[in-house]
Amino acid sequence: MKKNTLLALLAATGLGLGLSSCQEKDSVTVKNEVSEATISQIKALGFTATGAVKTDDGVVVEGDILLTNEMLASQPEQNLLRVGQDEQYRTTNLVSRLPRVLTVSVSSQFPNGYVQAADEAIRRYNAQGLRITMRRITSGQADLPITYSADLGPGVLGRSGGFPSNGNPAPGFQLAPSVIGSRTIANVATIMAHEMGHCLGFRHTDYFNRAYSCGGAASNEGSSGVGAILIPGTPSGADPNSWMLACIGSTGDRPFTANDRTALNYVY
Repeated sequence: MKKNTLLALLAATGLGLGLSSCQEKDSVTVKNEVSEATISQIKALGFTATGAVKTDDGVVVEGDILLTNEMLASQPEQNLLRVGQDEQYRTTNLVSRLPRVLTVSVSSQFPNGYVQAADEAIRRYNAQGLRITMRRITSGQADLPITYSADLGPGVLGRSGGFPSNGNPAPGFQLAPSVIGSRTIANVATIMAHEMGHCLGFRHTDYFNRAYSCGGAASNEGSSGVGAILIPGTPSGADPNSWMLACIGSTGDRPFTANDRTALNYVY
């Protein structure tokens, strides 16, 4: 997720500054180290290769989503695709073997307040009465560990460990306090809930045009393959407060909207 900068300042100065909150604006080109074969795999999974960054574990796309080497080698199902406008979207990979309790842990490296933010994010999910519930633990290996990162890239607040695989959620996510800075518990909880959403298989609500929440020029994260599946019952109009919008400002708070709750209850 990436953070939002002041749009008025951008307009006045003409600077191409990246917005962040979960990810940054897709303004960079594909890195040279990403091979043509990998680019084809990224597109086959329904994501754009623009701005893709190679890592030891796979490739980071859309600024805050890790496509693991396992996911890149997988064969997506060829059904249920609908490329729309502003609806909520999920991927082909979801958590299975429901009902299920997912454990969450918070690294001790984080500043004060991150545990409270995690508890608030967990509370928001558990209040929905889903077949997935979450519980924070203080010892042992968690299903969704929240780990510390000194640097995820310019403007990147957090990065998920990918999407579900083999019926299990992605293995947690990283946050960068140096970029997040001083924010309210509610704002950090929103960032955490967003990354949890990726771990459960949700894509950005505005994947088709990141400019909706990030500003700048229109940018489509990718709609090929079956990486963006419409969730029935979500609207065709824009949803300005969805928890899965790509970018967020430093003071924003996005508890689940009615449309978000529809999406969560349909999938889980």
